[in-house]
Amino acid sequence: GLYNYQSRTHSLVHFWDSQVWQGLQAASFWSPVLENTQLAIAITTVFSVLPGRYEDRAYRRIFLDTGHLLGNIELACALNDYRPHAIGGFADAAINELLYLDSEQEGAICIIALADLLDIDQNLPKTRTALPGNIATNYPKISEGQLLGYLHKATQLESDTSGPEGWKFDESEGQLEDKYNLPFCTKVSTVTPSIHWGFKLENLENTILKRRSTRAYTGASLSLRELLALLDFTYQPHHYTDQGLDTAPDYFDLSLIETFIAVSAVTGLEEGCYYYAPKAQELRQIRFKNFRKELHYLCLGQELGRDAGAVLFHTADLKRNLPRSLDCDRLQTPRQRSNGVRTITPYMTTKSVELPTNQKLFAVEDSVSSAYQN
Repeated sequence: GLYNYQSRTHSLVHFWDSQVWQGLQAASFWSPVLENTQLAIAITTVFSVLPGRYEDRAYRRIFLDTGHLLGNIELACALNDYRPHAIGGFADAAINELLYLDSEQEGAICIIALADLLDIDQNLPKTRTALPGNIATNYPKISEGQLLGYLHKATQLESDTSGPEGWKFDESEGQLEDKYNLPFCTKVSTVTPSIHWGFKLENLENTILKRRSTRAYTGASLSLRELLALLDFTYQPHHYTDQGLDTAPDYFDLSLIETFIAVSAVTGLEEGCYYYAPKAQELRQIRFKNFRKELHYLCLGQELGRDAGAVLFHTADLKRNLPRSLDCDRLQTPRQRSNGVRTITPYMTTKSVELPTNQKLFAVEDSVSSAYQN
């Protein structure tokens, strides 16, 4: 049946006692990960409560918070012998109807099938996670405050767009490509020892339970070791296979995004702006100055940006990405894996609507904390 998770009371409310799995499969265009699994989580967003505070940029808040949830789900699965399989291609209207949602107020944005790794039949091969959507190049004048709703409806899928290859996994799809390998760049290796999470990841579990949202920083410096540990844990999951974490977690398309780091106070690292090259595992310096004043402005006057030792940015080149025709409503970036640290989170959005800008900054919502603890 169907359950609603009540976050305030940490409980499940059973509101529909009937077989719904076949309906979920049909609405998810028969994704193969639903063939052998028996449990799935649908993440929804309540649109009606967001625009008043965040207006049209509420999508960033939606996907920031969704990223926190999905990051926690993935890590919690690792602690309990489950493997989460992301489904980003589904018929929005059918899923909303299945869940008894009022689509004008709330909508599903991601489905996570949970595979029990102790059941041999649920040890599944990788499949595609996202399906392409249509690009809208002609659209009416959209009044201020209406963009969020229009954007969400414009990128909804109505039918299976997977083509002849269906859900078959393409090894080349979404591969990372390092950039900004400029001759004048100062390059800093990010290769670092992995964080040791203890017996059966007990230290990781304690960190998840104890970490809290940080709204103020002391202005103290991070150490280079702390920053490198954060990057390694987030972007190099294969370094943690021997500790029981997934070596190749699901992503939708990592090639859509790039990561930049503005360094204000990191001991052992020159101030400036760096491009993070995940394949080469190095930081490439592209700007050479302290940007505290500019970061304060970019973070809309929030002291978090000014006082952070480093601020991470995710960017997307819209002109290059749009022809790929992805349903970018469900874009996933590297998983949120932080050891007592908040980072700019996965699952931000680019949406498949043609915009005049070439590159757009998606998030300056969170800064790197100066409270790394092993």
